[in-house]
Amino acid sequence: MKLYYSPGSCSLSPHIAIHEAGLTAKTELVKVDLQSHTLENGDNYLDINPCGYVPALQLDSGEFLFEGRAIVQYIASLAPEKNLAPAADTFERAKLQQRLNFLATELHKGLAPLFNPALSDDAKGVFIEGYSKRLTQLVESMGDSEYLVGDQFSVADIYLFVILSWHPYFDFDASPWPSLKAFQERIGSRPAVQEALKHEGLA
Repeated sequence: MKLYYSPGSCSLSPHIAIHEAGLTAKTELVKVDLQSHTLENGDNYLDINPCGYVPALQLDSGEFLFEGRAIVQYIASLAPEKNLAPAADTFERAKLQQRLNFLATELHKGLAPLFNPALSDDAKGVFIEGYSKRLTQLVESMGDSEYLVGDQFSVADIYLFVILSWHPYFDFDASPWPSLKAFQERIGSRPAVQEALKHEGLA
């Protein structure tokens, strides 16, 4: 397989999942410059994904899979013994998909505009307010659980870890949610997470 990624972006989520699944030996990592949409060999990434964003996963068959939520679940399915996702066709799997959708549409998309340097301070305030509200809802829904889906680490936890790792880029104060700091430290200490971070030059 080939995983097309850009350091520190949302593609870090499937990158970590590959390490957690023990699939690094079977996966080639291809770095993408998101500004120029080029690969390190000069090829045009838009020929692979016309949308221009990462991640993209190319299977050994030559087929491509896009969108992080789909990719991490596919990776989990390749190593079922690692329990990175509940079994298909179960309520727990539906809960995982619910979490992934919330993370993508309410948190990830809520933060994405803040990476735009042209965004006004007033606009930034609106997005931060909305994002903060969703963080509070997430923390309340987690309760005392260490993970997003029951008591089992999953690809949803990886995705949340990546989103929370973006806070320093815009000096977001996450101190009102101490449980998220503990979550970030707990997930970040996993060997597979550390390996992926080091590969991307983030640790």
